[in-house]
Amino acid sequence: MAVEGGGDDGPQQPGLTREAVVQAALRVLEREGVGGLSMRRLASELGVKASSLYWHVRNKEELLDLLTDELMADAEAPPREGDWRQQLREYCVRYRRHLLGKRDAAKVVAGRLAPGPHLLRLMEDQLGRLREAGFSDADAALINYLLGAFVQGFVLQEQGPLAASEAMGADRREVATAAGEQLRRLPQDTFPNLVALAGDLTGPSMEARFSFALERLLDGLSTLLEQSSGVREEGTSHE
Repeated sequence: MAVEGGGDDGPQQPGLTREAVVQAALRVLEREGVGGLSMRRLASELGVKASSLYWHVRNKEELLDLLTDELMADAEAPPREGDWRQQLREYCVRYRRHLLGKRDAAKVVAGRLAPGPHLLRLMEDQLGRLREAGFSDADAALINYLLGAFVQGFVLQEQGPLAASEAMGADRREVATAAGEQLRRLPQDTFPNLVALAGDLTGPSMEARFSFALERLLDGLSTLLEQSSGVREEGTSHE
């Protein structure tokens, strides 16, 4: 039976499965990036007519839903060691490393909620840790979103070119250094802060920037947990 809304201009290709389509899409993604992933390119990868694909996926957007989950197939949750802060830190570190290790993975998954078995496994695990740490159900749900959005957004920034020169092949560190020199040459009476902080703005590595942002995010969650715990304790004392 054809997928509802799928193509009707060709029969289902014998032996072609949705899993085979997704695995082929992963190969195309790794080789050509998300910009090069199309239904026509995917059909060529599988050696079939494009019409055969529509028995398994409606369009590229549905394909990206499937890829979002499949990209998480080999993602591993951190061990349950240390306190909640250590575990969430490791979650984010691993997630960033995972996205960086797969071409255009952040571009595929950012902002997309397409729960499949692999994503559900990770979400269930993280939500359980957050609730066990003492976060309310509402906060746990929002934190789960926050951590994913933070890492995805950071990786998108990290993988985007700093300037046209990097896009054309220049080394990223050289581009940042050049930008720092440009800031230092600005008129100091007009841009005193940019001149003074030129090195601080362009010097830190992406590792340092990620670590700083992550620790500040965790600081905020610590404050949230303390405040919510205090409210619960106050409410209990008044009963």
